[in-house]
Amino acid sequence: MNRRDSLLAALVASVWGFNFVVIDWGMGEVPPLLFCALRFVAVVVPAVWLVPRPAVRWRTLAAVGAFMSLGQFGFLYVAMAAGLPPGLAALVLQAQVVFTIVIAAGVLRERPTTGQVAGVLLGSAGLVVVAVGRGGHVPLAALVLCLLGALSWGVGNVVSRAAKVPGGLGLTVWSATVVPVPLLALSLVVDGPAAVSAGIAAFGWQAAASTLYTAGLASLVGYGVFNTLLARNASAAVVPWVLLAPVVAMGTAWLLLDQAPNAAEAGGGLVLVAGVLVALRRPAGSGRRPGLTLDRTPCTPGRRRGWPRRPAPVAR
Repeated sequence: MNRRDSLLAALVASVWGFNFVVIDWGMGEVPPLLFCALRFVAVVVPAVWLVPRPAVRWRTLAAVGAFMSLGQFGFLYVAMAAGLPPGLAALVLQAQVVFTIVIAAGVLRERPTTGQVAGVLLGSAGLVVVAVGRGGHVPLAALVLCLLGALSWGVGNVVSRAAKVPGGLGLTVWSATVVPVPLLALSLVVDGPAAVSAGIAAFGWQAAASTLYTAGLASLVGYGVFNTLLARNASAAVVPWVLLAPVVAMGTAWLLLDQAPNAAEAGGGLVLVAGVLVALRRPAGSGRRPGLTLDRTPCTPGRRRGWPRRPAPVAR
């Protein structure tokens, strides 16, 4: 990845990290699946009439939407409603990094470099450190639901990478069209029509502000940029950046929700950052410009050592 793509990936990770706090702040009395469905209604309308549909098959759009949006956020919202704090939710969801790289290696034959493997292992160790420090007071079902969301996100990353759609915003908007109706139907089945009606009545200004952030910045901007980065870079180069999101989530939860990190969270967060830096370190020799072959033959008059050979003249 070049410097511009790296900065964009860091920005997306920061937006997504704060997203967890915004979800927790805005959900309130609204059922989680209904709240998630309303988020993706805001993603689709009115953008679907303004953004051209990407040149991919409908089944590709449906697969990206089903895994990257429906599965990931459906499980995440339910997990947070079941008692998973925002900082820990951001952390557990980053298991998607391991899922993505493993699935991409098996399906797309994208073999990660030694540095990427080491960085992911180091980042995963940081996740374990934080989870051990926080996991004792969290329902097991909430953790499992969040892990299922991470798995769904990992599959969605690989599908998006395989599609190689040049316009990430179009893929984000049009793949989201398959999300609201199934989520609303699930909410009606799981929560019941009475709870859905009560949730719509309880949808106040906090829920509206949260939905605008999650739909506008986290989905349209965040996933638009993220899908674009996946289209032009290997999965193992893009996905490790998302390991920064839990650090942002824990920091903002501390500042805004008074959820102070303990020693395990602080230490694990530092290990996470170290893992990202290791995974994204450019291998030695990768900075050499392609197509430039140095001449190793002895220097002759009229030529400087190390300069490329000039092509031989063509007879006319």
